[in-house]
Amino acid sequence: MTTPNQEPQAAPSDFIRDIVAKHVAGQKYPRIQTRFPPEPNGYLHIGHAKSICLNFGIAREFGGICNLRMDDTNPAKEDVEYVDSIIEDVNWLIGDWAEDRLGLKPKGKTPETISGDGKRDFYLAAISGSAGVSPAAFGVPPNASVRETQTESNRDGRSPLEPFYASDYFDQIYDYAEQLIEKGKAFVCDLSPADMELYRGAPDRPGKDSPFRNRTPGENLGLFQRMKAGEFPDGARTLRAKIDMASSNIWLRDPILYRIRHAEHHHTGAKWRIYPMYDFAHGLSDYIEGVTHSICTLEFEVHRPLYDWILESLNLPRALPKQYEFARLNLSYTVLSKRKLMQLVEENLVTGWDDPRMPTICGIRRRGVTAEALRNFAYNIGITKFNGLTDVAVLEHAIREDLNKRALRRLAVLRPIKVVITNFPEGKVEELDAVNNPEDESAGRRKIPFSRELFIERDDFQEIPVPKFFRLKPGGEVRLKYAYIIKCDEVVKDAGGNLTELRCTADLDSKTGGATAARKVKGTIHWVSAAHAIDAEVRLYDRLFTEAEPEKDGRDFKSVLNPHSLEVITAKLEPSLKDARPEVRYQFERIGYFTVDKDSSLVTGHSPLIFNRTITLKDTWAKEAQKS
Repeated sequence: MTTPNQEPQAAPSDFIRDIVAKHVAGQKYPRIQTRFPPEPNGYLHIGHAKSICLNFGIAREFGGICNLRMDDTNPAKEDVEYVDSIIEDVNWLIGDWAEDRLGLKPKGKTPETISGDGKRDFYLAAISGSAGVSPAAFGVPPNASVRETQTESNRDGRSPLEPFYASDYFDQIYDYAEQLIEKGKAFVCDLSPADMELYRGAPDRPGKDSPFRNRTPGENLGLFQRMKAGEFPDGARTLRAKIDMASSNIWLRDPILYRIRHAEHHHTGAKWRIYPMYDFAHGLSDYIEGVTHSICTLEFEVHRPLYDWILESLNLPRALPKQYEFARLNLSYTVLSKRKLMQLVEENLVTGWDDPRMPTICGIRRRGVTAEALRNFAYNIGITKFNGLTDVAVLEHAIREDLNKRALRRLAVLRPIKVVITNFPEGKVEELDAVNNPEDESAGRRKIPFSRELFIERDDFQEIPVPKFFRLKPGGEVRLKYAYIIKCDEVVKDAGGNLTELRCTADLDSKTGGATAARKVKGTIHWVSAAHAIDAEVRLYDRLFTEAEPEKDGRDFKSVLNPHSLEVITAKLEPSLKDARPEVRYQFERIGYFTVDKDSSLVTGHSPLIFNRTITLKDTWAKEAQKS
């Protein structure tokens, strides 16, 4: 397989990197530590790719580590299926780029209790390829994936590695909650969810103190311990921070820190009957792991005062993490809400989370986009504090640029019509020379068979041609790629007037090296030999929505689903593609870029190969927009 030139090494410049560079220059931290902390309640999408590339990119550029952590505080919505998919997606995206910056922990390891400034403290260090401890020391082969890292074990019995889990800190987070209670900074509240909402107030008016706000620390501690023991039903009580019900920031109006939930957890099982809220666990998880720069999307900006309040209220002995926010990715012709993506899956509007039309990382991967192309887009898209809409054409350009360098060229006819070369001998087969990739000489050349009967693309012939049509027409000439110039002499139709074949003559001296090889004709088309072509199912994927902003003005995003986002056809391919491999990318010449779909492996020997169209050669949407 051809590989593209090395990615540019110049790091992007933005306000977050400027902050980190200043901290490095001032030696504020011993080491830069970031994290990528998805909630395992859905599949990662292209918006997460931007965050992955930012967090791992900073670790890569400044010699730091980026922890992979599951922020798994809500057992009702989380599942090991999502955990596995996150691990696979992150491993794929950072492989051979920032995998040595990936922070993991020994499997089953929980925070150690340490002493700092005479105070009890909790800490869980990361293991990475850059941390002075090779992953191989924990039974991990040098080029292992994250999944292999989880399952391999060393001969001497040391533990394999795994991602971090917020749920591994539940004991410590509970301890921190008790400390807040003892300090009089948290209380157990008996308000119902409906009453709590009423007491909360609104942005334009202050809230009211809960009638349970002034319970003593001792009473609160006893109730909280009984909550932990499972004595109360779901929703009966919560633990709330005691901050300021009149605050202009509604997130500081005595927010919930813990709620009762009698539910099993994917990672901790049935141990817990109370679970910390995301806002409470998030900053404390960052602190336990020694994170220095907690980088979030812009919607968490209003949560930052709470993030700081929790950490500062505990008088923690080590340096506190700091939160920084950037604008999330919004992409045209796309929705990135997990809830809406789940709707598409659950309502069978797509075939699953990895449907190649989906903006999920697994869907993008299945479509044939390489990790390098997605990284080049996500890494260089720009980091700002202002929400905006990125044109999907920017992503498509990055994909085409990448595939143009690496894709092997092959001949394929999607909608075939038969051509008979009447002056080419019956039974004769000629082996013609074809280039594998004009962008990469090392890709070499291949032989393709040429015979009397061929298939060409239906769109490459017009019986009554429109003006400036330079492909095949009655009495007209065209060059067959890598072969001869042919002339259409006769159009054959059936009794119903349907075209069945074209009868042509070839200039047999016009092939490369022949006497008339330099003769100019205006059109060149592709073809395959009818006797040697193989059948394949080809799935022609396109944008999932017809409008750039599917949710504009509050409309139902499903109302602008593209009815032509998938067309399935049976195509004729050159015979070399019978050995096509999923890890190789192909350009069907003059058509687009394609990859073997994973379904092919399920039906080997029973059905034809299955190819997914990754992207067309040119931006057909831009052309249609210009017409309209």
